[in-house]
Amino acid sequence: QVQLVESGGGLVQAGGSLRLSCAASGLIVSSYDMGWFRQAPGKEREFVATISRIVGRTSYADSVKGRFTISRDISKNMVYLQMNGLKPEDTAVYYCAADRRAGTYAQEYDYWGQGTQVTVSS
Repeated sequence: QVQLVESGGGLVQAGGSLRLSCAASGLIVSSYDMGWFRQAPGKEREFVATISRIVGRTSYADSVKGRFTISRDISKNMVYLQMNGLKPEDTAVYYCAADRRAGTYAQEYDYWGQGTQVTVSS
């Protein structure tokens, strides 16, 4: 049974940093495409970052490029999202997602965590 559990969200001032963690069980993170998505109130879930299976190629939404970094720790079976230079518009619930083959569209992912709230104050 696949389970993804996010942690690390919270309240931070603009310009601050947070690191989100995604603990995976029931799958091996290096064998799956892993993604981070976010959803703000009244908006659709949007792509943030992905790290590809095996080779670990990363991809980012333009809105976070240069500020966010996705990574994985195979020994811990974890995926991370380091968020620097946070802006109020980054406020959302952040979700970890996994699939054997997926890209930047939420509908491509079969497995989802419960989400963690990130709030950036101005």
